[in-house]
Amino acid sequence: MSTAEELTQEKVVEIMRDERFVMLSTATKTGKIVSHPMTPQEVTDDAAVWFFIGLQGDQADAIRENPEVNLAFAETGSWLSVAGRAEFVEDRAKVDELWDGQVDAYFSGKDDPNLGLLRVTGESAQYWGVPGNKAVAAVKMLASKVRGTDGPGVSGTTEL
Repeated sequence: MSTAEELTQEKVVEIMRDERFVMLSTATKTGKIVSHPMTPQEVTDDAAVWFFIGLQGDQADAIRENPEVNLAFAETGSWLSVAGRAEFVEDRAKVDELWDGQVDAYFSGKDDPNLGLLRVTGESAQYWGVPGNKAVAAVKMLASKVRGTDGPGVSGTTEL
């Protein structure tokens, strides 16, 4: 994203699709914010993100209690924060569609009774970043530090 570009839903989706891991943050009953690393199974054109999730445990309990969540995507020099609403979805066909065996370490197959399907629908997004690929971003950040100048980043906010 250049300084002339504004943050759009399409740009948010592009950034989300480029990342293999995301931090999913939830609030517990007591208001404590907790983040868990997750692997998106799919990012739709309308900025919904699908995950496999364990149905038992603190993370699932927190989502049931308060479905307002945050997704944090990061790479060298760039960060995307997406505020959204999570919902558990019972859809056997969607599980079959998304299943790729990557989560075998956490579940004993598609029929594991603990396997859940979670959809996070993005509501708004904030982006901070340095234009260019990771190497270019690292060089630009180092150069601004050495020169003592403001960072080379851009930022933007959008409703989804």
